[in-house]
Amino acid sequence: MTSTTTPPETSESIQPAGWLPLAAVGVTLVFWASAFVAIRYLGDDFSPGALSLGRLLVGALCLGVVALSRGLPRPTGRQWVSIVTIGVLWFGVYNVALNAGERRVDAGTAAMLIQVSPVLIAVLAAIFLNEKFTSYLVGGLALAFAGVGLISFSGSESSDHDVVGVALCLLAAFVYSISLILQKPLVAKLPAIHVTWLACTVGAIVCLPFLGQLIDEARDAPASSSLWLVYLGIFPTAIAFTTYAYALRHMSASSLGVTTYLVPPITIAMGLVFLDEAPPTMAYVGGALALVGVAVARRKPRTRAQEVSPPA
Repeated sequence: MTSTTTPPETSESIQPAGWLPLAAVGVTLVFWASAFVAIRYLGDDFSPGALSLGRLLVGALCLGVVALSRGLPRPTGRQWVSIVTIGVLWFGVYNVALNAGERRVDAGTAAMLIQVSPVLIAVLAAIFLNEKFTSYLVGGLALAFAGVGLISFSGSESSDHDVVGVALCLLAAFVYSISLILQKPLVAKLPAIHVTWLACTVGAIVCLPFLGQLIDEARDAPASSSLWLVYLGIFPTAIAFTTYAYALRHMSASSLGVTTYLVPPITIAMGLVFLDEAPPTMAYVGGALALVGVAVARRKPRTRAQEVSPPA
C-alpha cells in the first residue's frame, strides 16, 4: 500500500523476506574469506597487478551478462562520479594493494587488518561529515592501531618485510572505507547489480596496464592456478560484491559492518585447511586487540535520557 509521498513499488523497492539480506551477508562472508586464501595461494603464479586485472575482467564479464539483462543503467552525473571513484579505489587500488600485501603476510593476518576499516570509516565521518570525535572513537582508534602494531611486528624473523605487507593491507582497508561511504547512497537509488558491474568495469579499465603481465603469467601458470583466478572473478567478485551491495541496500552500513568481523576466523580456518598456514601467535593477540578497538570506536555515547531509562 502506498501513500502520496511513497514512490510506486518496483522490483527494487519491495521489501524482501527477512532472511534474504541475512542470506546475502552469509554468501558474502564465505566468498570474501575464501578470496584471502585464493589470493595467497596464487601469489607465486600471478603478480599483484595481473591477478587484479584477471579477477576483474572475469567479474565484469559475469556481472555484465546479468546487469544488461535487466536493462541499461542510467546514473546521473554525480552518481557517475561516485561509481568511477569506487571503481578506481575499491576494485582497482584495493585489489592491487591487497594482492601485494598478501605476498608478505598470511591470509588470516590480512583479513584481520582489513577489519580496522570501521574505525577508519568513523574517523572519515568525523573529519568530512562533521561528526564528533567522541572518547569512544579516540579510545577505539588507539586500541585498533595498537593491535595493528602488534600484528606488524609479529614475524620475528622478517619484521621489516611484514611491516610493508601490513601497510599495504591498511591501504586496502582505507580505500575500502571511502568506497563504502560512497556506495550506500548509490544502492539506495540504483540496482545493486548495475552499481557493482559499472564499478568492477572501471576497476578493470584502471588495471589494463597489467594486461601484458597477465598474458605472460597466465601462459606459464598451471591450469589449477588459472581456475582459481576464474574462481576469484566469479565468486568473491561477481557474486559476493553483488550480494554485499544487495545487503547494504536493505541493512544499515553499521549493522552490515559488524557482520564482517566473522571474515577473519573464517579465513583463518580456510587457511589452515587449504594452505596449512596460520597467523603467528602475536598476530592473534593484535587482531583481537584491533577488533576490540573497532567495537569500542563504534559505541555511541549514552544520552542523559538513555541513562535514566529503565531496561526494555
